[in-house]
Amino acid sequence: MASTDRHDVDSPDPRASFIEGIRVGLPFSVAGGLLSLSFGVVARDTGFSAWAAIAMSLIVFAGSAQFASVAILAGGGNPAAAIAAASLMNSRFLPMGVALAPSLPGGRTWRAAQGMTVVDSSWALALRPDGTFDRWKLFGTTAPQFLMWQLGTIIGAFGGDLIGDLNRFGLDAVYPAFFVAILIPELRDRDRIGVALAGAAIALALVPFTPAGVPILAASCAAFWGLRRRAA
Repeated sequence: MASTDRHDVDSPDPRASFIEGIRVGLPFSVAGGLLSLSFGVVARDTGFSAWAAIAMSLIVFAGSAQFASVAILAGGGNPAAAIAAASLMNSRFLPMGVALAPSLPGGRTWRAAQGMTVVDSSWALALRPDGTFDRWKLFGTTAPQFLMWQLGTIIGAFGGDLIGDLNRFGLDAVYPAFFVAILIPELRDRDRIGVALAGAAIALALVPFTPAGVPILAASCAAFWGLRRRAA
């Protein structure tokens, strides 16, 4: 009996989809390269070895989680807080993975391996109008971003002394600007504005009195208020 699962739906031309993914992923890879360059420098300044910074980018490959961990450690936070913050940052991949899984062929292990290629932009760009995903476009979109993220980290980790002060090049502003650009479209909804402001207020209130990392974790509680309002 033929399966009717959505994971049987695949691109009619995987090679063309992969190439298209590379094309649309290139602009994101440039931005990612700059961010990872900044990460490499900041990680070294925090006390990471060059190889530790590179290994983190290779294994984690998640800018928000990496920067959050480094920021917490740099501020005197303990590794447990850094790991908790990184896990929280990456928790968004759980619902993304649930949505993607039916479009991936194979058993659980093979689908999980394919799911490791997901980043925010590739997930969004590979989404079809019918709710399925073009996995080859997803792979292609992620490929240049992964390569540039590693390259940027290597340059930043080994060439930090040559790069010098991040402020001189404006690299310290790249990551905040990146997140502001992501946040702006979400603020069209009045409830989301309230959640963002509540999270910012919680973090600002706790910064003077709590260890590094606690304000980030506490600020995330504002999201539960947003969920409650939507459920009401």
